[in-house]
Amino acid sequence: MKLKLLFAVLFYLVYCDDIGAQPLILKSADFRHYIDSFSRNDEELYRGAISNAESWNFLEQNIPLLDCPDRVIEQTYYFRWWTYRKHISKTPTGYIITEFLPPVPWAGKYNGISCPAGFHFSEGRWLHSRTYLDDYAKYWFNGEGSPRTYSFWSAKAIYEYCMVANDFSLAINLFPELVKNYQAWENENLDSTGLFRQEDGKDGMEVSVCGAINSVGYRSTINAYMYGDALALEAIGRLAGDTDKASTFRAKAAGIRRHVQQKLWDEAAGFYKVLPVGATALCDARELHGYTPWFTNMPDDSNNIAWKFLLDSSHFYAPFGLTTVERNHPGFKIYYTWHECQWNGPIWPYATSVTLTAMANLLNDYNQAYVGKSDYLHLLHQYASSQRRIREDGKLVPWIDENLNPLTGDWISRTRLKTWQNGQWSEEKGGRERGKDYNHSLFCDLVISGLIGLRPAAGDSLLINPLLPNHTWDYFCLDNIPYHGKILTIMYDRTGDRYHRGRGFRVFENGRLLARSAILKKLTMKL
Repeated sequence: MKLKLLFAVLFYLVYCDDIGAQPLILKSADFRHYIDSFSRNDEELYRGAISNAESWNFLEQNIPLLDCPDRVIEQTYYFRWWTYRKHISKTPTGYIITEFLPPVPWAGKYNGISCPAGFHFSEGRWLHSRTYLDDYAKYWFNGEGSPRTYSFWSAKAIYEYCMVANDFSLAINLFPELVKNYQAWENENLDSTGLFRQEDGKDGMEVSVCGAINSVGYRSTINAYMYGDALALEAIGRLAGDTDKASTFRAKAAGIRRHVQQKLWDEAAGFYKVLPVGATALCDARELHGYTPWFTNMPDDSNNIAWKFLLDSSHFYAPFGLTTVERNHPGFKIYYTWHECQWNGPIWPYATSVTLTAMANLLNDYNQAYVGKSDYLHLLHQYASSQRRIREDGKLVPWIDENLNPLTGDWISRTRLKTWQNGQWSEEKGGRERGKDYNHSLFCDLVISGLIGLRPAAGDSLLINPLLPNHTWDYFCLDNIPYHGKILTIMYDRTGDRYHRGRGFRVFENGRLLARSAILKKLTMKL
C-alpha cells in the first residue's frame, strides 16, 4: 500500500500541470541549443516581460517539445516560440501580447493591436501557463483594448483557447462583452446586403489589388471571421445556459454563409472574391484571402475547386511562398517604392498562416482531390525556410518580419524602412527594426494542430490526424502537450529505435498508452 501511495505521489508530481509537467520521451535539454543560439545571435533592442536571458527557463516550463527529421521545421518551431515569448508584455493590469516590439503610433493602449490578436490566441493556447492569455482576453474587453480597430475573430479565438484546457469559464464570463462586441460590429460594418464590409487596411491588407477599386469592400475575410464568431457565440451561449442567444447566433451564422455564397463566390472563376462597395461586379482578381472561408469551415465541398490554384505558379505559388494575389493578374506587383506594406503580390506570413490553417481544415473536414498531405508538408517546409535573413556580416540567421519578396526572399519592408528617412529608420514608422520578430502570424500552431494533427475539441474526445504522408518521416515526437488538464505525447517511430517505445504511431496520456497504430492515420479516442 505504501509503495502504491509513493508511486501515486510521484506520478502527480511529474504530470500535474499546476506543479510543472515533464516530457515523457524527449529531454528538454536536448533543444536548449536552439534557444541559446537565437539569444547569442540576437540584438535585444526591445525587451518584454521575459528577457533573452530568461527565455530558456520560460520556454522549458511552457512549451510542447518537438523532435523531427526536418531540421528546418524543427528550428523554426523553436525560433517562433522564442520570438512569441518576446511579445509577452506586462502592463499595470495584466499581461498582453504585442504585434510589434517597439511602440508604434497606430497601436492602442500598451501597444496592443487587434489585427493579429486571433493568432496570438491560436499560438499561445499551447503554453502551459494560462495566465498570459487569460489576462490578454480580459484586456480586450475591460475598456483598455480596442477590439474593432482591425478585423479580429475574438469570440472564436477565445473559445478555441478555452477548448485546449476544456475550461470555458473565461469565455462564459466574457460572453456578455463578446455579444456586445458582435453587435457593435453589426452596427458599424453590416448593411442591407447581409454582408459585413471592411476597408482592406483594416483587414491588415492595405494596398490590395481589389482595394484599388474601392478600399472598402464586402470581403470573405471579415465575413468568415464574423461567421466563426457567431458559431463560437452559439457554443458559448449554450455553455452559459442562454439557449435563446445561442439560437440567435446560429441563425446569424447561417445568414452570413448564405450571403457569402450568393454574393462573393465567382462560379466562373471558382473562387471567393471581393465585391467593392458601390461596384456592380466582383473584382476580377483572385487574392489569397479568398481561402479565408475555409479558415472557419464555412464552404461546402462544391467550393473546393478553389484549391486547384494554390500550388500553380501562374497563380499563387512562388519560390519563397504564396503570393497575396495571383501572379498572372496585371495588378501583381513587387514594389520597393511608396508604401512599405502592400498586399498586391508580396508574401505575407499573416496570409500564409490563414491559408495553411484553412488548408488543414480542408484536409481534415472536406472531400477533395486538389491538394493533399504532401502539399501541406511542402508548404509548411517552404514557409519555415523563408523565415531567414542573411545578415550584413554574411551569417544566415532565423528571422521573421513583415512581408517577403516571393522571388528573392528579401524582407521588403525592412529593406524599405532602414533607409526611410534621410537614409535612416523613421520614428514615425516605428523606429529601428520595427518588423524584427514580428508577431503577426502562426507557425507553432500549424505544426501542432496541422502537421502533427492534434485537433482540439470540447468534452472527453481526442482526435489526432497527422497531415504527414506515411513513409515520409521515420520518426517524430511532440511531447509535453497540455490538453484538457492532461499531458499528451504524440510520437511516431518507424523502427522503434528512436524512442524505444515500440514501432509505429502512438499517443500517450500522462505517460499511459492511449492509442496506437502501425501506420500514421487518424486516431479518435477518449481521454
